Amino acid sequence: MSIKKKGRLRRLIAVVAVAGLTAGLVPWGSSLAGKSYAFQVYAQTGNDRQLQDDFASAAREFKVPEEILLSVSYNVSLFEQHDGKPSVSGGYGLMHLTDIDPAKLRRNGKDEAARLTVKEVSQNLGLHTLKTAAALLGESPERLKQDPRQNIRGAAALLAQYARQTTGEVPSEIGDWYGAVAKYSGSSEADVALDFADQVFDTINQGVERTTTSGQQVKLRPEKVEPNRQAVKSLHLQNADWTGADCPSGLPCRFIPAAYIQRSEAPGDYSNYDLADRPDFGGKIRYIIIHDTEENYLDTIKLFANPDAFVSAHYVIRSQDGEVTQMVKNKDIAWQAGNWYINSHSIGIEHEGYAMEGAAWYNEQLYRSSAKLVRYLALKYRIPLDRAHIFGHDEVPGLSPNYQSSMHQDPGPFWDWNHYMELLGAPIIPKFGNKNVVTIKPNFQTNRPPIDGVNPQPSNFVYLYSEPSFDAPLLDDPALNRPGTRQGLDWGDKAVTGQTYYLAEHKGDWDAIWYGGQKAWFYNPHHQNTVPGRGTLIAPKKGVQEIPVYGAAYPEDAAYPAGITPAALIPLQYKIPAGQVYVAEEKVKGDYYYAKVFTDDPYATHKMICGQQEFYRIHFNHRFAFVRASDVDVIHP
Repeated sequence: MSIKKKGRLRRLIAVVAVAGLTAGLVPWGSSLAGKSYAFQVYAQTGNDRQLQDDFASAAREFKVPEEILLSVSYNVSLFEQHDGKPSVSGGYGLMHLTDIDPAKLRRNGKDEAARLTVKEVSQNLGLHTLKTAAALLGESPERLKQDPRQNIRGAAALLAQYARQTTGEVPSEIGDWYGAVAKYSGSSEADVALDFADQVFDTINQGVERTTTSGQQVKLRPEKVEPNRQAVKSLHLQNADWTGADCPSGLPCRFIPAAYIQRSEAPGDYSNYDLADRPDFGGKIRYIIIHDTEENYLDTIKLFANPDAFVSAHYVIRSQDGEVTQMVKNKDIAWQAGNWYINSHSIGIEHEGYAMEGAAWYNEQLYRSSAKLVRYLALKYRIPLDRAHIFGHDEVPGLSPNYQSSMHQDPGPFWDWNHYMELLGAPIIPKFGNKNVVTIKPNFQTNRPPIDGVNPQPSNFVYLYSEPSFDAPLLDDPALNRPGTRQGLDWGDKAVTGQTYYLAEHKGDWDAIWYGGQKAWFYNPHHQNTVPGRGTLIAPKKGVQEIPVYGAAYPEDAAYPAGITPAALIPLQYKIPAGQVYVAEEKVKGDYYYAKVFTDDPYATHKMICGQQEFYRIHFNHRFAFVRASDVDVIHP
């Protein structure tokens, strides 16, 4: 969800970054002092293997295994330099060398929960690795920020120093670098430091290959390595007190409550979530919603703890190291998706990041931590691990035409759904059923469609056109009141990885799908952007010219008890004409959780209203939608 700061906290809750391991935050090609230095470095060589050579050179110079350098870089930056700009946690370059300004961390007098004082930040060398690395090289910190070669050399010198501190020497065996890698995390907490080291060694074992946004080819060949876990003993890592959070074991996770406060004498004036007892009371948990914060981790936590914010989510994940803060208990309903029906049936997870700051913002630490959490939640609540039940905030429909037009667009076009679903153990693979059902699946690394204001980079969508031609207008969605554009957050003309549709027509290298009541064309030579899909096929009931679609599955009016006004089921600004076919993922009976007042006992004040009216949830356009089961026929191939 997009987050904006609102007001001051009554109680400031600060969770300060203790490690600097996140990707950068600036659009590719942005400049510093009039130079776009990082791109010039590799563009001038004409060698798309130059970055690989720089890793090899630094490895030889400092006697650090190349595998260690490559894997650390992949896990902290996805091999991206970010044009010398810092991340929100103060890290620079391919190796995310940190330089955090203590002045930015000044604490409020009521900030009892802050983990680091300004003095402690100044003294914590793990938060100032840039200066340390520069001193080891005899270079200026600014040089290491701007020059990717020097950034890698600085990290190699730093890792070699850490290795000597943890093992007494520069080890010849890769496994003996485990302690040095754990120290590179910048954290003294065992869960954080060891999780980072484990991920670095997992990457070495699995291997990785990537083309960076500047066109550099980087490859880490898989190599079976057993880490020497004894190498961390000299670090004296601390076991943090991670209490109260509902998380899988081994995931650094804590509970800091979002504000649940009655703001005035009016019982309906409260924030930032509703009490329930899910799944028994308040709605069955069916979905997990993926958000990005549009804010840094600390300020997101502050916002949810602010009683004037009127927003929350169940979890917030820090990019730099995958640390998790739970803020709303899963039995309760967070105000996170902008759709009360979806809220009552979902768990919301915020990921520190900015939707339009580039594909590399969402780094491996963030993806892996999130996937570990989602796997745990899906098992606990019996949520299917597929894209119909694990979906983005940008796929949530509005409850009315006005809301549909203003719904959010996160996590945006650069979230790697292919990789994320693989980490969940549920890769997007062909599911054969009806030959006319397709699931969108472009190759993330090579799919680089033009986006206004952003250098070409890996993206998760295909553009949709009104005709089978690149010269044709992009699709115009009725909710957006303008023609389709190439703006990254224009959701109306983009079909996203994992979404499933019915083929309407095929012409040469182009396919058309039924999409939002229209025929939408996309370029699909040799089926390179799709795999076979599967699902229940529905169409308007025979003899009906068109049917409405909705943003929720609310019950019929007769289901509501006396004294409770039925929730309005408002048709959206679309129709499904006769002859069009859509793919449904589930059939549900309408329900509504009536929760209008602040309470200590939801059973005493709230109502769970269950109806008999049935709905299908369908892949409609970029967003899901609901149709009444009584309005459609199920089509059997």
